[in-house]
Amino acid sequence: MIRIIPAMDIMDGKCVRLRQGRFDEKTIYATDPLEQARQFEDAGCTRLHLVDLDGAREGRVRNWKVLETIAAKTKLQVDFGGGVYAKQDVQD
Repeated sequence: MIRIIPAMDIMDGKCVRLRQGRFDEKTIYATDPLEQARQFEDAGCTRLHLVDLDGAREGRVRNWKVLETIAAKTKLQVDFGGGVYAKQDVQD
């Protein structure tokens, strides 16, 4: 069995893709991450891999609101990364 797990990279609250990992060369694919997540869910996906690119660049989570909104308003199991480096990064 093959399981498809979609991934979304978040920068400035939008779904983006970087060109060759360069932060200054991005393409915006969706301005509403929740709507994009719902499209994945409607397509039958049960998981989502979410990456906070701002957090990865700055060394601390920057897009908590996006994560919280998707987790609260979908049934997707969300894997989250970017800016999480220590236990205290997720304690609040």
